[in-house]
Amino acid sequence: MTLTAPVRPQERPRSRPRGRPRISTALTYLSLVVASAVVLLPLLVVFLTSLKSYGEVSYGQGALAPPDDWLNFSNYATAFSDGHLLQAFGNTAFILLFSITGTVIIGSMTAYAIDRFDFRLKKLVMALFLIATLVPAVTTQVATFQVVNGFGLFNTRWAPILLYMGTDIVAIYIFLQFIRGIPRSLDEAARLDGANSFTIYRKIIFPLLKPAVATVVIIKGITTYNDFYIPFLYMPDEDLGTMSTALFRFKGPFGAHWENISAGAVLVIVPTLVIFLFLQRYIYNGFAQGATK
Repeated sequence: MTLTAPVRPQERPRSRPRGRPRISTALTYLSLVVASAVVLLPLLVVFLTSLKSYGEVSYGQGALAPPDDWLNFSNYATAFSDGHLLQAFGNTAFILLFSITGTVIIGSMTAYAIDRFDFRLKKLVMALFLIATLVPAVTTQVATFQVVNGFGLFNTRWAPILLYMGTDIVAIYIFLQFIRGIPRSLDEAARLDGANSFTIYRKIIFPLLKPAVATVVIIKGITTYNDFYIPFLYMPDEDLGTMSTALFRFKGPFGAHWENISAGAVLVIVPTLVIFLFLQRYIYNGFAQGATK
């Protein structure tokens, strides 16, 4: 007589509640929709206002009301010519060229020196960089203004260039993460061939920093382009106006003509928006690669 083991019924996998994932997904999409609306709604209002006439803005139905003529670009022509945006764009491009170039050179050299050289007070130098970022900029504006004025750079385009070239800790950190991923064996091989430190930086280190350079250029460029305080304080002359200060001065000649002011705002927004859409992958890749070095 053979004994057979009792057959156990197959255990069914426990079903997980389906309500929670759906609720979390719905809340995620809802938060994204709300955040997008908060960001895009003011831009939509500015764009619609730029296409309206003075009568539509003064006696219109509302900010989100569509314009009567979607091809009304007369406000853009007025803002571009009377607002001197072409001259402002030239001043902005001049400042961007020198300030970004100086930031890249100074930042990469600083990161190279911190990573590749051992010297006394090395940790103190890094600590001072961090402390400088914690000090509110407003508290040092009087001393900074006196220094700039002492050099005779007030009301010139070189004043903001000198201030922007002061590399921030973010640029140094980005370069530092990439340099740490470059093997030191390349430096040692170059030294065996008779290369000095500057040659190693110029021919080996800097060419390998292209992703970091692209990231710093984009971040620093957008920050400098949108800055209002420094150009307004150190370049009060109207002929030295940048894109941000030129837009601010629209309030004077145009008064309450919000259709012209909105057209000028759109002209100021478009360059940064186009550059960011085309180069955003360099920003994300630069941060991602720097974090994994």
